[in-house]
Amino acid sequence: MAKQKKVFVSGCYDLLHSGHVAFFKEASQHGLLYVGIGSDQTVFDLKGRRPVNSEKERLYMVSAIRYVEKAWINSGSGILDFKEDLIRLSPDVLMVNEDGHSLEKEQLCKKLGIEYIVSKRIPEEGLPQRSTTELRKICNIPYRIDLAGGWLDQPFVSKYHPGAVLTISIEPTYNFNDRSGMSTSTRKKAIELWKTDLPEGDLEKIAKVLFTYENEPGREYVSGSQDAIGIVFPGLNKLNYQEGAYWPTPIESITDEEHLQWLEKRLYLLTLKPRHQQMEILSNVNINETDAKALAMAADDMWEGLKNKDSQLAGSAMTRSFEAQIKMFPNMVTEEVLEAIETVQDQVLGYKLSGAGGGGYLVLFSETPIPNTLQIKIRRK
Repeated sequence: MAKQKKVFVSGCYDLLHSGHVAFFKEASQHGLLYVGIGSDQTVFDLKGRRPVNSEKERLYMVSAIRYVEKAWINSGSGILDFKEDLIRLSPDVLMVNEDGHSLEKEQLCKKLGIEYIVSKRIPEEGLPQRSTTELRKICNIPYRIDLAGGWLDQPFVSKYHPGAVLTISIEPTYNFNDRSGMSTSTRKKAIELWKTDLPEGDLEKIAKVLFTYENEPGREYVSGSQDAIGIVFPGLNKLNYQEGAYWPTPIESITDEEHLQWLEKRLYLLTLKPRHQQMEILSNVNINETDAKALAMAADDMWEGLKNKDSQLAGSAMTRSFEAQIKMFPNMVTEEVLEAIETVQDQVLGYKLSGAGGGGYLVLFSETPIPNTLQIKIRRK
């Protein structure tokens, strides 16, 4: 009798639901299923919150599922908290969901000779598609992505040359990791203020309230206003920063359905590990007029490309914006980030890092689908 394959999966598995069970069932079809569960501390480090159910309770529930051969609490921490457990188990297959995929996991499997499978998260027939994010108390506070011009919302950059930052407001369809350039810290402040939904009213006034609330008096580092505006203003926005200004004027917006659908179909997020807490993006900087001007010009070009639905112009401008950023802020990129870029740069029209970089997500602009990436939903209203 042939030896049965071993399959390994790893995750949080908080608020256990039918989607988890369907995933375990699918994974068990490849062999005996072993499950690694993220510890309470790992969940807190990655998500910025404690799980609803403790690791002991989560282990009890997962172990009781008939598709699971054995489960345990992973011994490590971070996005690869299961690495030592994986080496010890030496499975034939590692399986992940689309939103659990990362280049780091894929490369680890390649190094260890383990087959890597990405599931499409297909629910059991007749049952709705479930995710832990959906089952939590619904929070409609969005995230944001900056597409070009990032850093020009900081007066210590715009004083060298004024320019625009392009942002899009993102629906919380995924529970994006902390320290990953999706403005999670500003979003947490918005949740402190308004709980589950942004208030109605004048968008600019609401964004100024959030910006002021996050940047309390005496704060050493002022968070740029693109974070607050990017969360509050729906659609695609061009924030025009004048020389040395904290607040942009004017703010131009594109909110029509045709443009937003076109943009959504061309944006992909490749998951990287979160930025290390010890990483100092603002050290070793070289801010100068030449590169600040290049950053501003790239943002203007991308805006024109997006307005005219010119993919070539929009994609190339995104890359030029990123290149101008890393000339001034070289600590935005690490060896891992450069390796990730190298794997996809020939497949896409443009790329950049989310937020201040150092990890998080690689934002890709492409006319063709990029395997094992996330696609976002732009907030309409």
